[in-house]
Amino acid sequence: MKIIYTIIICLLFVTVNNAQERFLTKNGSISFFSSAVVKDFKADNNQVLSIIDAGSGQIAISILMKSFMFEKALMQEHFNENYVESDKFPKATFRGDIVDFESITDLETKAEVEGVISIHGVSKEIVIGANITKSEESIFVKGEFNILLADYDIEIPRVVSKSIAKKIKVTFDFNHKPYKK
Repeated sequence: MKIIYTIIICLLFVTVNNAQERFLTKNGSISFFSSAVVKDFKADNNQVLSIIDAGSGQIAISILMKSFMFEKALMQEHFNENYVESDKFPKATFRGDIVDFESITDLETKAEVEGVISIHGVSKEIVIGANITKSEESIFVKGEFNILLADYDIEIPRVVSKSIAKKIKVTFDFNHKPYKK
């Protein structure tokens, strides 16, 4: 009987310990900025889901494309219908690893995040620079990177080609908290 209790207590400890190793945010922030000859535009999305496994340094991010908010409704409509086709490709995702995650402390540390980003049905390997701070209460991850629209089969019609840059600057900021079921 003592053996059974010992096994149950060990299983509970492992389950609780694993649950504490995951950090989550449901309101991460991602913005993108396009600087083109004719005009600049920006969109913000504050409904980004991100989870980090603090035991392994793995990170996963899910972004609803329709959650990007633009200054003008017409820009948002064109973005969703003509460029990223969010009815057909509703999400962008990232799955990867924070390199040397175990060496990151409560001081902001520059790190690389390696993984696969999927946008518009196209997946590409990418390495992103990030500033990361971690403690028992939170894991902050922020940074920026550029993407080329052509890499993700996002076509810009000639008529507006001077209004939209071919390279887009993406900025992100996540404050992960311990995940509790």
